[in-house]
Amino acid sequence: MCQECPGASPPVISPLTTFERRQRLLALLQEQPGVRVSEMARRLAVSPGTVRNDLRALAQARRLVRVRGGARLAADPAPHSPAFATRARLNQEAKERIARTAAELVHDGDSILLDASSTVYHLARFLQGRQRLSIITNGVEVALELAQNPSHTVILLGGVLRAESGSVTGLLSEALLASLHVRTAFVSCSGLTLSAGLTEVDLHEAQLKARMIACADRVVALVDATKFGHQDLTPFARLDQLAHLYTDAGLGPQWAAQLDAHGIPFTICNGGARDG
Repeated sequence: MCQECPGASPPVISPLTTFERRQRLLALLQEQPGVRVSEMARRLAVSPGTVRNDLRALAQARRLVRVRGGARLAADPAPHSPAFATRARLNQEAKERIARTAAELVHDGDSILLDASSTVYHLARFLQGRQRLSIITNGVEVALELAQNPSHTVILLGGVLRAESGSVTGLLSEALLASLHVRTAFVSCSGLTLSAGLTEVDLHEAQLKARMIACADRVVALVDATKFGHQDLTPFARLDQLAHLYTDAGLGPQWAAQLDAHGIPFTICNGGARDG
């Protein structure tokens, strides 16, 4: 039986609205910079003329820049909060690799819970091509990014706004989470050790993340390698609560061996999946 090459995506069969098609174009350009108009047309099952019209409209909206044979994405707009923008730029390349890989877990129509971390913010940017997501988050920047797609339902948790982190925490958020159920919770942390699991420097953030984990079918952690071996103030998740852990190539072989030994499923995001 003939099988498609890994990573190939079949053409879209069901018709898309103009907005949906243009969101898919943006997602395609993010995943495959330099993709040609002919390939875009094939992937979207439309004519090259339709793709050129969409590219022209997106260029006018300053979402991309036209180049010979295709287009490239315009420079990413910075988050609204300067403090959050600084966090998002730290280890940005590693965070983007992690986010790009983890985004493959999210499908149209999913219900997901996203924390306010900068790594999860990068994940939100890789969900541009998804449709009809139900998103619950305590991250202001995450909510603003995903609310650009009108097919999504974005629920921003209520509570105390923490300007320096761009997050909302408190009893109101925790009370709402107690009544919700989602398919997947995506979280990050400020430290990870084998004994303490995932930890946070901020007590309120840790308490809210523990609530997030309790209302999800599965928990996925996005943790760049700089966080490993560092334990912060408050634990909020054991490693055995994770369905999967995504990290980057900065993870040392000793840590990889320890995760394997403890049976923690993990992926090094410019390498292969590693299951203990």
